[in-house]
Amino acid sequence: MTDFDPKPASSAPASGFEFNNPTIVNLLYLASYLTGITGIVGVVLAYVWRGEPKEQWEVSHYEYAIKTFWIFLVGTVVGFVLLVALIGFLILPAVAVLVIVRCVLSLLNAQKHAPMPNPGSWLV
Repeated sequence: MTDFDPKPASSAPASGFEFNNPTIVNLLYLASYLTGITGIVGVVLAYVWRGEPKEQWEVSHYEYAIKTFWIFLVGTVVGFVLLVALIGFLILPAVAVLVIVRCVLSLLNAQKHAPMPNPGSWLV
């Protein structure tokens, strides 16, 4: 008889950085500020992975990530349209900061295997 007690699958990692699916999506979103295209890959993966069997804490992360992409897209389009009225110069950096903050919050919670507190929110 052994005293081996396997670690439950839903517990947080002991140490280090874990590349789970929500983490990958958020890293792709953040990389899109440098590459311009990885955000699209991230949202496609979020939609695909949302339909697969997953752990309970991941469900809110996919909804949060998809909403983050749409905030980025709509905010960027509105910001560019309003550049003519000079308001876009305020909207574009605000949208960029909001998306970065949302990605960092999601990354932190994904590393702890914690669900997002309010995935349906359009703010933080």
